[in-house]
Amino acid sequence: MILVTGAAGFIGSVITARLIGQGHQVAVCDRFETGQKWRNLAKHPVVDIVAPESLCHWVKANGQDIKAIVHMGAISATTETDVDLIVETNFRLSRDLWRLAAEFGIRFIYASSAATYGAGEQGFRDDQSADYLAGLRPLNAYGWSKALFDVATIRMAAQDAAPPFWAGLKFFNVYGPNEYHKGGQRSVVHQIYEQVRDTGRARLFQSHHPDYEDGGQLRDFVWVEDCAAMVDWLLGAGPGQSGLYNCGTGKARSFLDLARAVFAAMDRQPDIHFVPTPDAIRGQYQYFTEADMAKARAAGFAHSPVSLEDGVTRYVREFLMTDDPYR
Repeated sequence: MILVTGAAGFIGSVITARLIGQGHQVAVCDRFETGQKWRNLAKHPVVDIVAPESLCHWVKANGQDIKAIVHMGAISATTETDVDLIVETNFRLSRDLWRLAAEFGIRFIYASSAATYGAGEQGFRDDQSADYLAGLRPLNAYGWSKALFDVATIRMAAQDAAPPFWAGLKFFNVYGPNEYHKGGQRSVVHQIYEQVRDTGRARLFQSHHPDYEDGGQLRDFVWVEDCAAMVDWLLGAGPGQSGLYNCGTGKARSFLDLARAVFAAMDRQPDIHFVPTPDAIRGQYQYFTEADMAKARAAGFAHSPVSLEDGVTRYVREFLMTDDPYR
């Protein structure tokens, strides 16, 4: 059995769908609340649903039957201001699950984030040396909490207090189906699709950096199914391949490229307007991110990522423009 936390969320639900489709028994942990988040799992027969407050007790009771924990559960909003909540969820719970995985000999894969790299002054290398990790400067509490746990995993692994296999995935700008509950934290693909559908035009942030034109800000946009493929690979990786890994395409693309791809997928002519970046995020805005994928490739991850144009086309035509947009 595989346990997926955050399984009703965006990336977690797509991972769950892939694993169940391959014949795995999957137990899930998440909060559903009163919205439509439950629909992310509605097509997939899970073997159990665990409440987050019961998670550690459930793992202790079922530890002998769990092959792997895929820990995607987190406070993932970069705008969240309750730092105590972020630390409790993203650091302490992750540490407790790590310790249980070590105790029961369970493989442990967790969601780190490209937000740990901050503005990218140290580059975007999935270097797990203590000096490199200590030099990273995340721009928000979410990124800091993920960086804090990355450092803790390296320390615990060095003390022989690690699960038999472990990996932390630094997700870059993920887009794809099942993100609909995320509000303002949805991918720019989804936000632009709705703008074009409703108004015929798209809005992008102006550049406030002399080296980038309006819309020329660059991100590593990664199709969510490619992230699930990387998790799948890690579930079969050897103990010597434990560590921190970037999860992206390795190729930065502009927001203009992304917007044009959405228009093309909708068979519309581009109509793009630029608005000022809000003052609240302007000082923390990243103008460039690009995953260095050399480490994963060297470790044996041979999956070829979907191009931005192909991923956007699939997302728009196979999900967003259909009556049932769920994976």
